[in-house]
Amino acid sequence: MGIYGDQIVPRLVDVACGMGINDPQRKRACAGLHGRVVEIGFGSGLNVPFYPDTVTSISAVEPADLGWKLAGKRLAKATVPIERAGLDGQALPFADNSFDSALSTWTLCTIPDVMTALSEVRRVLVPGGTFHFVEHGLAPHPSVQKWQHRLNPIQKACAGGCHLNRNIRGLVETAGLEIREVEEFYGEGPKAVAALTLGVATSPD
Repeated sequence: MGIYGDQIVPRLVDVACGMGINDPQRKRACAGLHGRVVEIGFGSGLNVPFYPDTVTSISAVEPADLGWKLAGKRLAKATVPIERAGLDGQALPFADNSFDSALSTWTLCTIPDVMTALSEVRRVLVPGGTFHFVEHGLAPHPSVQKWQHRLNPIQKACAGGCHLNRNIRGLVETAGLEIREVEEFYGEGPKAVAALTLGVATSPD
């Protein structure tokens, strides 16, 4: 990825995604996680404080060595076993039906082949397993979408391939995961970057 991608982007993500305004959404996304959990895009471990007691283990998928290093202090305080178990959400190194839950927070915007990643999530979940997510993406209003499309090339260049205009709900459904609950809303900040989709989907039986 080069120096910028390897050394700068993980730090930018740690700061931007670590802002306190995101904590309520992280808490909501983590609510209901249970059993064995795979987290796609673990980053610097910003979700660690929000894992519920019903989680028995976390398999963290994180490509950035620096991201994992930045997670050190949070890992030290974790009350659940966490291991770095994969590097690429597009090719999860796990058997079918390995996990009870999966988690993704502000990650689907960046994965190059997001449909493959979501198909992998579906594959490794047990039938009826839950996929919990909060992501920024395509806004519900056309006027905001226009700005997202205009700004997307700049965003991708500056933020490690992050897209502003992915239709998160549509992608989850197209991957064959069944939406159980979902909410689309604007968080704090400019609407073009603060259009959020938060929900839970299930792997079909």
